Amino acid sequence: MPLPSRILIVTAAFGEGHNSAARNLALALHAAGAITQVSDPCLLGAPRMTAVVNSGYRYVTTHLPQVWAKIYRSADRCDLNQQKSFPVTLAEAALAELIKDFQPDAIVSTFPLYAYLLTRIFRNSDQKPPVFVVVTDSIEINAAWLRGKCDRWLVTDPFTRDVMIRAGLAPEKIIDTGFPVNPAFSLLTPLENNIPCDPFRILYFPTAKIPLVLSHGMALLDASPAVKLTIILGRNVRRLYARAHELKKANPGRVRLIGWTRRVPQLLNNHHLVVGKAGGATVHEAIAARCPMLIHHLVPGQEEGNLRLLETLGAGHLAESPEALGSALVDLLADHAAGWRAMKNALARHNRNAGAITAARFILNQIQDPQPPP
Repeated sequence: MPLPSRILIVTAAFGEGHNSAARNLALALHAAGAITQVSDPCLLGAPRMTAVVNSGYRYVTTHLPQVWAKIYRSADRCDLNQQKSFPVTLAEAALAELIKDFQPDAIVSTFPLYAYLLTRIFRNSDQKPPVFVVVTDSIEINAAWLRGKCDRWLVTDPFTRDVMIRAGLAPEKIIDTGFPVNPAFSLLTPLENNIPCDPFRILYFPTAKIPLVLSHGMALLDASPAVKLTIILGRNVRRLYARAHELKKANPGRVRLIGWTRRVPQLLNNHHLVVGKAGGATVHEAIAARCPMLIHHLVPGQEEGNLRLLETLGAGHLAESPEALGSALVDLLADHAAGWRAMKNALARHNRNAGAITAARFILNQIQDPQPPP
Protein backbone atom coordinates (compact mmCIF):
# COMPACT_ATOMS: atom_id res chain seq x y z
CA MET A 1 0.00 0.00 0.00
CA PRO A 2 1.48 3.41 -0.96
CA LEU A 3 2.20 5.87 1.80
CA PRO A 4 -0.28 8.74 2.16
CA SER A 5 0.66 11.99 0.41
CA ARG A 6 2.08 14.71 2.62
CA ILE A 7 0.75 18.19 1.80
CA LEU A 8 2.11 21.37 3.37
CA ILE A 9 -0.42 24.23 3.19
CA VAL A 10 0.93 27.72 3.90
CA THR A 11 -1.32 30.66 4.64
CA ALA A 12 -1.26 34.15 6.18
CA ALA A 13 -3.47 36.03 8.61
CA PHE A 14 -3.93 39.08 6.36
CA GLY A 15 -7.60 38.57 5.49
CA GLU A 16 -9.81 35.66 6.46
CA GLY A 17 -9.99 34.28 2.92
CA HIS A 18 -6.43 32.93 2.99
CA ASN A 19 -6.93 31.08 6.27
CA SER A 20 -10.40 29.84 5.37
CA ALA A 21 -9.17 28.39 2.07
CA ALA A 22 -6.25 26.70 3.82
CA ARG A 23 -8.38 25.15 6.57
CA ASN A 24 -11.04 23.90 4.20
CA LEU A 25 -8.53 22.44 1.77
CA ALA A 26 -6.86 20.61 4.66
CA LEU A 27 -10.22 19.11 5.63
CA ALA A 28 -10.80 17.86 2.09
CA LEU A 29 -7.27 16.48 1.73
CA HIS A 30 -7.49 14.73 5.09
CA ALA A 31 -10.81 13.14 4.08
CA ALA A 32 -9.08 11.90 0.91
CA GLY A 33 -6.37 10.20 2.99
CA ALA A 34 -3.57 12.78 2.83
CA ILE A 35 -1.43 13.96 5.73
CA THR A 36 -1.62 17.74 5.95
CA GLN A 37 -0.04 20.57 7.89
CA VAL A 38 -1.39 24.13 7.81
CA SER A 39 1.11 26.79 8.85
CA ASP A 40 1.62 30.55 8.66
CA PRO A 41 5.32 31.24 7.96
CA CYS A 42 4.83 34.97 8.58
CA LEU A 43 3.43 34.29 12.04
CA LEU A 44 6.12 31.68 12.77
CA GLY A 45 8.99 33.86 11.58
CA ALA A 46 7.91 37.24 12.93
CA PRO A 47 5.00 36.73 15.34
CA ARG A 48 4.91 40.18 16.94
CA MET A 49 5.34 42.07 13.71
CA THR A 50 2.73 39.92 11.96
CA ALA A 51 0.26 40.55 14.78
CA VAL A 52 0.81 44.31 14.53
CA VAL A 53 0.51 44.33 10.74
CA ASN A 54 -2.62 42.16 10.88
CA SER A 55 -4.24 44.45 13.43
CA GLY A 56 -3.40 47.44 11.24
CA TYR A 57 -4.79 45.66 8.19
CA ARG A 58 -8.11 45.03 9.90
CA TYR A 59 -8.37 48.63 11.12
CA VAL A 60 -7.50 50.21 7.79
CA THR A 61 -9.75 47.96 5.70
CA THR A 62 -12.67 48.61 8.07
CA HIS A 63 -12.28 52.31 8.85
CA LEU A 64 -9.99 53.72 6.11
CA PRO A 65 -10.74 51.73 2.95
CA GLN A 66 -9.42 54.42 0.60
CA VAL A 67 -6.06 54.26 2.36
CA TRP A 68 -6.05 50.51 1.79
CA ALA A 69 -6.84 51.09 -1.89
CA LYS A 70 -3.56 53.01 -2.28
CA ILE A 71 -1.62 50.30 -0.45
CA TYR A 72 -3.22 47.61 -2.62
CA ARG A 73 -2.39 49.43 -5.85
CA SER A 74 1.21 49.93 -4.75
CA ALA A 75 1.48 46.18 -4.07
CA ASP A 76 0.32 45.62 -7.65
CA ARG A 77 3.47 47.44 -8.82
CA CYS A 78 5.83 45.78 -6.32
CA ASP A 79 8.23 43.09 -7.55
CA LEU A 80 8.19 40.49 -4.80
CA ASN A 81 11.06 38.66 -6.49
CA GLN A 82 13.29 41.43 -5.16
CA GLN A 83 11.63 41.71 -1.75
CA LYS A 84 14.19 40.86 0.95
CA SER A 85 13.12 43.00 3.87
CA PHE A 86 13.75 41.73 7.39
CA PRO A 87 10.18 40.38 7.97
CA VAL A 88 10.22 38.64 4.59
CA THR A 89 13.56 36.97 5.27
CA LEU A 90 12.22 35.74 8.61
CA ALA A 91 9.15 34.29 6.88
CA GLU A 92 11.41 32.68 4.27
CA ALA A 93 13.54 31.06 6.96
CA ALA A 94 10.41 29.77 8.73
CA LEU A 95 9.08 28.37 5.47
CA ALA A 96 12.37 26.62 4.71
CA GLU A 97 12.33 25.07 8.19
CA LEU A 98 8.75 23.85 7.71
CA ILE A 99 9.72 22.14 4.47
CA LYS A 100 12.78 20.54 6.04
CA ASP A 101 10.78 19.20 8.99
CA PHE A 102 7.61 18.10 7.17
CA GLN A 103 9.16 16.79 3.92
CA PRO A 104 6.06 17.47 1.82
CA ASP A 105 5.13 15.75 -1.42
CA ALA A 106 3.48 19.01 -2.48
CA ILE A 107 3.14 22.56 -1.20
CA VAL A 108 -0.05 24.59 -1.44
CA SER A 109 0.02 28.35 -0.88
CA THR A 110 -3.09 30.45 -0.26
CA PHE A 111 -1.04 33.68 0.01
CA PRO A 112 0.85 35.14 -2.97
CA LEU A 113 4.14 35.91 -1.18
CA TYR A 114 5.13 32.29 -0.65
CA ALA A 115 5.47 31.41 -4.34
CA TYR A 116 8.38 33.87 -4.51
CA LEU A 117 9.96 32.55 -1.32
CA LEU A 118 9.69 28.96 -2.55
CA THR A 119 11.52 29.89 -5.75
CA ARG A 120 14.40 31.21 -3.66
CA ILE A 121 14.36 28.25 -1.27
CA PHE A 122 14.57 25.70 -4.09
CA ARG A 123 16.84 27.75 -6.35
CA ASN A 124 19.72 25.28 -6.15
CA SER A 125 17.74 22.10 -5.55
CA ASP A 126 16.57 19.42 -7.96
CA GLN A 127 14.15 17.97 -5.37
CA LYS A 128 11.50 20.68 -5.54
CA PRO A 129 7.98 19.35 -4.79
CA PRO A 130 5.11 20.64 -6.94
CA VAL A 131 3.71 24.00 -5.84
CA PHE A 132 0.03 24.89 -6.15
CA VAL A 133 -1.12 28.47 -5.60
CA VAL A 134 -4.75 28.86 -4.51
CA VAL A 135 -5.87 32.31 -5.67
CA THR A 136 -8.41 33.48 -3.11
CA ASP A 137 -9.46 36.61 -5.03
CA SER A 138 -11.89 36.75 -7.95
CA ILE A 139 -11.69 38.71 -11.22
CA GLU A 140 -9.71 41.63 -9.71
CA ILE A 141 -6.34 39.86 -9.47
CA ASN A 142 -3.35 41.69 -8.05
CA ALA A 143 -0.14 41.16 -10.04
CA ALA A 144 1.43 39.61 -6.93
CA TRP A 145 -0.57 36.46 -7.65
CA LEU A 146 0.62 36.32 -11.24
CA ARG A 147 4.37 36.90 -11.09
CA GLY A 148 5.32 34.08 -8.72
CA LYS A 149 6.32 30.71 -10.14
CA CYS A 150 4.25 27.60 -9.45
CA ASP A 151 3.10 24.41 -11.13
CA ARG A 152 -0.59 25.29 -11.13
CA TRP A 153 -2.87 28.13 -10.09
CA LEU A 154 -6.22 27.01 -8.66
CA VAL A 155 -8.88 29.69 -9.15
CA THR A 156 -12.39 30.44 -7.98
CA ASP A 157 -14.37 30.71 -11.23
CA PRO A 158 -14.11 30.74 -15.04
CA PHE A 159 -14.16 34.55 -15.20
CA THR A 160 -11.05 34.76 -13.03
CA ARG A 161 -9.36 32.13 -15.17
CA ASP A 162 -10.05 34.23 -18.26
CA VAL A 163 -8.58 37.32 -16.58
CA MET A 164 -5.38 35.46 -15.72
CA ILE A 165 -5.07 34.05 -19.24
CA ARG A 166 -5.42 37.55 -20.67
CA ALA A 167 -2.66 38.61 -18.27
CA GLY A 168 -0.32 36.19 -20.07
CA LEU A 169 -0.40 32.97 -18.01
CA ALA A 170 -0.53 29.59 -19.74
CA PRO A 171 -4.17 28.39 -19.88
CA GLU A 172 -3.23 24.80 -19.05
CA LYS A 173 -1.68 25.94 -15.77
CA ILE A 174 -4.85 27.66 -14.49
CA ILE A 175 -7.39 25.24 -13.03
CA ASP A 176 -10.92 26.36 -12.18
CA THR A 177 -11.69 24.40 -9.01
CA GLY A 178 -13.86 26.93 -7.22
CA PHE A 179 -12.99 28.61 -3.91
CA PRO A 180 -12.12 26.00 -1.26
CA VAL A 181 -15.26 26.30 0.85
CA ASN A 182 -15.87 23.94 3.74
CA PRO A 183 -16.60 20.43 2.42
CA ALA A 184 -19.77 20.47 4.55
CA PHE A 185 -21.41 22.68 1.91
CA SER A 186 -21.49 19.75 -0.51
CA LEU A 187 -23.61 17.75 1.97
CA LEU A 188 -26.15 20.48 2.77
CA THR A 189 -29.38 21.28 0.96
CA PRO A 190 -29.95 24.97 0.14
CA LEU A 191 -33.37 26.57 0.41
CA GLU A 192 -35.41 26.03 -2.73
CA ASN A 193 -36.29 29.02 -4.87
CA ASN A 194 -40.04 28.29 -4.75
CA ILE A 195 -40.50 28.37 -0.97
CA PRO A 196 -42.57 31.03 0.84
CA CYS A 197 -40.68 34.15 1.92
CA ASP A 198 -42.59 34.78 5.13
CA PRO A 199 -40.62 34.67 7.32
CA PHE A 200 -37.72 35.95 5.25
CA ARG A 201 -34.58 35.03 7.16
CA ILE A 202 -31.54 37.29 6.75
CA LEU A 203 -28.04 36.41 7.99
CA TYR A 204 -26.13 39.62 8.80
CA PHE A 205 -22.35 39.84 9.26
CA PRO A 206 -21.52 43.33 10.61
CA THR A 207 -18.14 45.01 10.52
CA ALA A 208 -16.57 46.45 13.69
CA LYS A 209 -18.28 49.83 13.12
CA ILE A 210 -20.56 50.07 16.16
CA PRO A 211 -23.27 52.48 14.88
CA LEU A 212 -23.94 50.44 11.74
CA VAL A 213 -25.25 47.40 13.62
CA LEU A 214 -28.30 49.40 14.70
CA SER A 215 -28.81 51.40 11.48
CA HIS A 216 -28.31 48.40 9.17
CA GLY A 217 -30.50 46.21 11.36
CA MET A 218 -33.36 48.72 11.47
CA ALA A 219 -33.19 49.26 7.71
CA LEU A 220 -33.55 45.53 7.08
CA LEU A 221 -36.30 45.01 9.65
CA ASP A 222 -38.27 48.05 8.46
CA ALA A 223 -38.16 46.87 4.83
CA SER A 224 -40.70 44.13 5.52
CA PRO A 225 -42.55 42.70 8.52
CA ALA A 226 -41.61 39.26 7.16
CA VAL A 227 -37.92 39.82 7.97
CA LYS A 228 -36.28 37.78 10.72
CA LEU A 229 -32.67 38.83 11.35
CA THR A 230 -29.78 36.66 12.58
CA ILE A 231 -26.69 38.71 13.50
CA ILE A 232 -23.29 36.96 13.62
CA LEU A 233 -21.12 39.07 15.93
CA GLY A 234 -18.03 36.86 15.61
CA ARG A 235 -14.80 38.32 16.92
CA ASN A 236 -16.55 41.66 17.50
CA VAL A 237 -19.02 40.24 20.03
CA ARG A 238 -17.85 42.38 22.96
CA ARG A 239 -17.63 45.51 20.84
CA LEU A 240 -21.01 45.16 19.18
CA TYR A 241 -23.17 43.30 21.66
CA ALA A 242 -24.75 46.32 23.40
CA ARG A 243 -26.04 47.85 20.14
CA ALA A 244 -27.12 44.49 18.78
CA HIS A 245 -28.99 43.71 22.00
CA GLU A 246 -30.69 47.11 21.78
CA LEU A 247 -31.94 46.15 18.32
CA LYS A 248 -33.16 42.79 19.58
CA LYS A 249 -34.99 44.36 22.52
CA ALA A 250 -36.73 46.87 20.24
CA ASN A 251 -37.89 44.10 17.88
CA PRO A 252 -39.07 41.19 20.04
CA GLY A 253 -39.10 37.83 18.31
CA ARG A 254 -37.42 39.14 15.14
CA VAL A 255 -33.70 39.29 16.03
CA ARG A 256 -31.35 36.47 16.98
CA LEU A 257 -27.79 37.12 18.17
CA ILE A 258 -24.93 34.66 17.69
CA GLY A 259 -21.32 35.18 18.77
CA TRP A 260 -18.58 33.03 17.30
CA THR A 261 -19.84 29.91 15.51
CA ARG A 262 -18.66 26.97 13.44
CA ARG A 263 -22.10 26.58 11.88
CA VAL A 264 -21.81 29.17 9.12
CA PRO A 265 -22.42 26.57 6.35
CA GLN A 266 -25.63 25.42 8.04
CA LEU A 267 -26.76 28.99 8.74
CA LEU A 268 -26.19 30.11 5.16
CA ASN A 269 -28.15 27.15 3.83
CA ASN A 270 -31.07 27.93 6.17
CA HIS A 271 -31.35 31.66 5.41
CA HIS A 272 -32.86 33.42 2.43
CA LEU A 273 -30.30 36.24 2.18
CA VAL A 274 -26.87 37.14 3.54
CA VAL A 275 -25.77 40.72 4.19
CA GLY A 276 -22.05 41.23 4.74
CA LYS A 277 -18.76 42.60 3.50
CA ALA A 278 -17.32 41.45 0.20
CA GLY A 279 -14.58 39.23 1.62
CA GLY A 280 -13.59 36.22 -0.44
CA ALA A 281 -14.61 33.62 2.14
CA THR A 282 -18.05 35.10 2.82
CA VAL A 283 -18.90 35.70 -0.85
CA HIS A 284 -17.92 32.20 -1.93
CA GLU A 285 -19.67 30.60 1.04
CA ALA A 286 -22.82 32.47 0.03
CA ILE A 287 -22.37 31.19 -3.53
CA ALA A 288 -21.89 27.65 -2.23
CA ALA A 289 -25.10 27.87 -0.20
CA ARG A 290 -26.99 29.44 -3.12
CA CYS A 291 -27.78 32.29 -0.76
CA PRO A 292 -28.14 35.68 -2.53
CA MET A 293 -26.04 38.46 -1.04
CA LEU A 294 -26.14 42.20 -0.42
CA ILE A 295 -22.75 43.84 0.19
CA HIS A 296 -22.75 46.53 2.87
CA HIS A 297 -18.97 47.10 3.01
CA LEU A 298 -16.48 46.94 0.16
CA VAL A 299 -12.71 47.11 0.59
CA PRO A 300 -11.24 48.62 -2.61
CA GLY A 301 -8.96 46.26 -4.49
CA GLN A 302 -9.47 42.53 -4.19
CA GLU A 303 -13.02 42.79 -2.82
CA GLU A 304 -14.12 44.73 -5.90
CA GLY A 305 -13.58 41.52 -7.84
CA ASN A 306 -15.73 39.55 -5.42
CA LEU A 307 -18.55 42.05 -5.95
CA ARG A 308 -18.09 41.84 -9.72
CA LEU A 309 -18.40 38.06 -9.50
CA LEU A 310 -21.73 38.34 -7.66
CA GLU A 311 -22.95 40.90 -10.18
CA THR A 312 -21.78 38.79 -13.14
CA LEU A 313 -23.62 35.77 -11.77
CA GLY A 314 -26.72 37.85 -11.02
CA ALA A 315 -26.54 36.79 -7.38
CA GLY A 316 -26.00 40.01 -5.45
CA HIS A 317 -24.99 43.64 -5.51
CA LEU A 318 -23.67 46.57 -3.47
CA ALA A 319 -25.85 48.38 -0.91
CA GLU A 320 -23.47 50.32 1.33
CA SER A 321 -25.84 52.65 3.20
CA PRO A 322 -28.77 51.70 5.43
CA GLU A 323 -31.09 53.38 2.93
CA ALA A 324 -29.63 51.37 0.05
CA LEU A 325 -29.98 48.14 2.04
CA GLY A 326 -33.63 48.80 2.81
CA SER A 327 -34.40 49.77 -0.78
CA ALA A 328 -32.60 46.72 -2.18
CA LEU A 329 -34.51 44.40 0.14
CA VAL A 330 -37.86 45.95 -0.84
CA ASP A 331 -36.96 45.33 -4.49
CA LEU A 332 -35.96 41.71 -3.84
CA LEU A 333 -39.25 40.98 -2.08
CA ALA A 334 -41.51 42.75 -4.58
CA ASP A 335 -43.87 40.69 -6.75
CA HIS A 336 -43.76 37.61 -4.51
CA ALA A 337 -39.95 37.89 -4.14
CA ALA A 338 -39.33 37.64 -7.89
CA GLY A 339 -35.92 39.33 -7.58
CA TRP A 340 -34.79 36.98 -4.84
CA ARG A 341 -35.98 33.94 -6.78
CA ALA A 342 -34.08 35.08 -9.88
CA MET A 343 -30.88 35.29 -7.82
CA LYS A 344 -31.50 31.81 -6.42
CA ASN A 345 -31.89 30.47 -9.96
CA ALA A 346 -28.63 32.12 -11.01
CA LEU A 347 -26.75 30.52 -8.12
CA ALA A 348 -28.27 27.13 -8.90
CA ARG A 349 -26.97 27.41 -12.46
CA HIS A 350 -23.48 28.30 -11.22
CA ASN A 351 -23.60 25.36 -8.80
CA ARG A 352 -20.35 25.70 -6.82
CA ASN A 353 -20.35 24.09 -3.39
CA ALA A 354 -17.37 21.71 -3.44
CA GLY A 355 -14.28 23.79 -4.26
CA ALA A 356 -12.09 22.28 -1.54
CA ILE A 357 -13.01 18.74 -2.60
CA THR A 358 -12.34 19.49 -6.27
CA ALA A 359 -9.00 21.16 -5.46
CA ALA A 360 -7.94 18.29 -3.17
CA ARG A 361 -8.69 15.69 -5.84
CA PHE A 362 -6.76 17.65 -8.45
CA ILE A 363 -3.71 18.08 -6.21
CA LEU A 364 -3.61 14.41 -5.22
CA ASN A 365 -4.04 13.30 -8.83
CA GLN A 366 -1.12 15.50 -9.83
CA ILE A 367 1.07 13.96 -7.15
CA GLN A 368 0.08 10.38 -7.89
CA ASP A 369 0.08 10.75 -11.67
CA PRO A 370 2.34 13.74 -12.35
CA GLN A 371 1.93 15.45 -15.70
CA PRO A 372 4.89 16.96 -17.54
CA PRO A 373 5.12 20.72 -17.01
CA PRO A 374 3.46 22.75 -19.78
